[in-house]
Amino acid sequence: MNTVEQLKQLIHDKFEIDVSTLKADAPLADYGLDSLSLAELLFTVEEHFNVDFPDNRQDVNTLASLAALIDELRVPSPA
Repeated sequence: MNTVEQLKQLIHDKFEIDVSTLKADAPLADYGLDSLSLAELLFTVEEHFNVDFPDNRQDVNTLASLAALIDELRVPSPA
């Protein structure tokens, strides 16, 4: 299961949004997620993927951009 698919499942589990309605390039706000819900989602995502989001990442507003950030953070840094 790729990162976008995992995110869709997390959103479904947490907010009971039908997975089939979640589109990778649609704004997360389109699913009725307010700022509090988005914060909850980000905490859940950090825990699930074992990553820490930098505070300065304001460009994460779709599943695709969130997945790209997660994949970027999960790549081991060169020693």
